[in-house]
Formats: sequence, structure tokens, C-alpha cells
Amino acid sequence: MIDRSFRKLAPGGALFAALIIVSGCAVGPRYSRAPVPVPPDYKETPQNWKPAQPSDQALRGKWWEIYQDPQLNALEEKIDISNQSLKAAQAQFAQARATVRYNRADYYPTITAGVSATRERYSANRPLNSLTLNPITGKSLPQAETENDLIIPIDMSYEPDVWGRVRRTVEAARADAQATLADLESVRLSVHAELAVDYFQARELDAEAQLLDDTVSSYVKQLELTDNRYKGGVASQVDVAQAQTQLETARAQAIDVREQRTQFEHAIAVLIGEPAPTFSLPVAGLNATPPVTPPGLPSELLERRPDIAANERQMASANAGIGIAKAAYFPLFNLGPSAGFESTTIVNWLSSPSAFALVGASAVVTAFDAGRRRAANDQARAFYDQAVANYRQNVLTAYQEVEDNLAALRLLEDESNTETRAVAAAEHSLALSNNRYKGGVTTYLEVITAQATALADERTAVQISGRRMVDSVLLIKALGGGFDAASLSAVKMESRAPVPSGQ
Repeated sequence: MIDRSFRKLAPGGALFAALIIVSGCAVGPRYSRAPVPVPPDYKETPQNWKPAQPSDQALRGKWWEIYQDPQLNALEEKIDISNQSLKAAQAQFAQARATVRYNRADYYPTITAGVSATRERYSANRPLNSLTLNPITGKSLPQAETENDLIIPIDMSYEPDVWGRVRRTVEAARADAQATLADLESVRLSVHAELAVDYFQARELDAEAQLLDDTVSSYVKQLELTDNRYKGGVASQVDVAQAQTQLETARAQAIDVREQRTQFEHAIAVLIGEPAPTFSLPVAGLNATPPVTPPGLPSELLERRPDIAANERQMASANAGIGIAKAAYFPLFNLGPSAGFESTTIVNWLSSPSAFALVGASAVVTAFDAGRRRAANDQARAFYDQAVANYRQNVLTAYQEVEDNLAALRLLEDESNTETRAVAAAEHSLALSNNRYKGGVTTYLEVITAQATALADERTAVQISGRRMVDSVLLIKALGGGFDAASLSAVKMESRAPVPSGQ
């Protein structure tokens, strides 16, 4: 039977207030970032680097603008608009934010309302049925009854967050959302860096193709000269065949370079969200040199790398998971007040006498579960340990990537200077060999050898220039681009939950 006396609400209200007051504790460890070894400085830090004023070389959001290439800038701007991998990561972040809001709803009671109307005829032969007296025979007769039952119930279910289970769940969801935002920034950094790498590799191939085209033009003239010398009886037919071979080999190399270049053009099309058949990258040479990129201090890397920030937030989520597992050891409280109107007729359905209300509370504790809660707690702690190990490993890998690219830029600069001297020496050697051949002092084999050496050195010089630009991009990626871990706090502000009384 439903108790319809409002005087019965006082004890339930007192219990409700008591549970709210004690909802200030949350079981489980407080989160603190796991310590990692941080070197005092990078081993490959340029000794002659000085900060520009006013920090023109500092990495900001649009870090690719440091290369001062308008065409690269225009392509990079299309990434945030049309890249499908980035859109997928953005959708994943939206899911994580929705999960935070979903879990935050547990801070508040769930209220349901409805209406029901039933008309029921009871069996006259049911047990314990009331009897009527036959006025003629005086015998008792069973009575059939028909009743109406009209109800408008409003029910509430509320679980006070006494042990912090809800708070830990929201904390874990918020940390997961922040980790997802960091993952989004990792994807953003990766696709922007991949575009810059593909762009500079395409430009390096453009420079190689131009070099080979110039070489082909030179070889055509050399073939004409050799053919004229053969017709004049000065050179042999072997010399003509060798000159023809050199020319066709250079033409084949130029075709191969252009084939490679089309692959990068197609890759750029996919990155900016355009079909490969409709996109075309104009040909241009590689005239850029790597800008000076200050690596900063190693400790700053922990805040500038989105992947490290994601690992750190995953640690925070795993730490909250330990609190959720611990909360299972404590009683689960539930408050279920209900109120509404009940009557047998519509006439007085919403009148004061038809009102009813009740307050109920329950507490449930698991007495025996064959070690299930202990297993869940051990699982949560192991998951946290895994997150810590992943975080520390990623930090070590990040330092390695920065050092690798700093070393590569330093060594490639030295190699570029050396190769420049090698190109000059090869060109001088080729000029001497041509003069000796024209003077009849040597065979055409010496000219061919000098041509092959000069072409190889010139192509190597161009390739080194391309590698320097690529490693410059990879260094910026290793440094985190323009990311700042403080931006993750936006998720916390947007998803802030009410603080229970007493906390």
C-alpha cells in the first residue's frame, strides 16, 4: 500500500540531507604526474644560436609560415578545412566531450513523470472477496467489483555520490576528453608536417628534374659535337655511341624523377581533401634553406608535444579508474521519493485529497563476490601502471627524435658545404676533360667519366638540400609545432561539474 501521509516525509528528508552532507569524500589516490628524467639541455643544441627579437623564430600555431613560402602556406590552410583524417579526429573529440556531459548527469537526480488510467473488474470468486446478503433467501452471495484507478506519478531516483564514484567517473571522462583533444592536435600536427614534407620533397624533385633537363640539353650539344667529329674523321663511332648512351640515360633519369614527383603531388591532393586527378602542383625549384628553429629547454617538451600531453591525460584517467574500483567496496545509497495524484474519477483527480507522496531510501553493499572487486581494483592499478610506462617511454622517444633531427640538420649542413665543393671540383674536371678531348689528347671515355661524376655530385647536392628541408620539418614536428598543453584546460572549463556539499 502507498503511504499517502505527508507527515511521513520528515525522516526521509533528514536522511536525504545527511547523505548530501557526507558526499564530500572521494576514495582513491589523488592524481599527480609521474616523474620522468629530464636532461638539462639538448646535446645537439646549436652553440651559436641566439633568440631573435622579438622572437620571430618562435614556433606558433601556423608554424609552417616560418618557411616564408606562399604556396606552402596556401596548401597548409586547406588542411583544417578539408582533411578527412582531421575531421575524423574532430568527431572523436566531440564524442569524448559528449561522454563527459553524459557522466556529469549522474550528479543530479533522474525524474520521471507519466499518467496511467485503468478500469478493472475483479472476479466475484476471487479469494477473500467481500460477500453480500440475498434479501430473498438470506444467503451470502459473492460480489463482483469494478474499479477505476487514475494515477499521475512523479518519481525521482537519486544516488548520492557519497564515496566519489560519480566524481571519479567524471574525472576519468574529462581526462579522456582532454587526451582525445591532444590526439586531435597530434593528428593536426602530423598531417600539416606530412604536407610540408611532401611539398619539399616535390620541390627537391623539381630541382632534380630541372638539373637533368639542363644536362640533357648539354648532352645533346655534346652528341652533335661528337657526331661532327666522327664525320670529320677525328672521332670514332664508339665515341658517338657513348655520347648517345649518356644522353638517353639522362633522359631516362629525368622521366624517373618526374614519376616520383607525381606520387608526392597525389599525396598532397589527398591531404588537402581533393581528388588526385583534379589537383596539380605547379613546378618550382628548391631555393629555400632551413630556418633556425630554437629547440628550447628539454623540460618544455613535456608541454609542447601533443602526444605526450595525451599520455599524461591517460594517466590521469587511469588514476581516476582506481577510485572508481575502490568505490565498489562501499555501500551504494539510493533515494527514491515519489509524489503525484491518484483517484477513481476524473472529477477529483487533481484535487488536494487525491495527492500522495512518499520518500524511500536504500543502501546496498556487496557481501561476497568471489574476489571480483579485488580483481577490478588490481586491473585498474595495472592499467595505471601501463599508462605511466607509456608516458615515460613516449617522453624518452620525444627526446630522441629532437636529438636525431638536431644532429641531422647539423651534419647535413656540413655535408652540404662539402658537397658544394665537390660539385665545383667535378665541374672543373669536366671542363678540363672536354678541352683535352677537343684537343685530341684523350679519349671520349674520360669525358663520359667526368660527366657522370659531375651529374652525380650535382644531384647529391640537390638531394641534400631537400633532406635538410625535410629534417627541418621533422624537427618542428618533434618539438610539438605550435601546441601548448595549457589549451587542454578548455575541456575542463566546459565540462566543470558542481562540487558536492562538504568538498
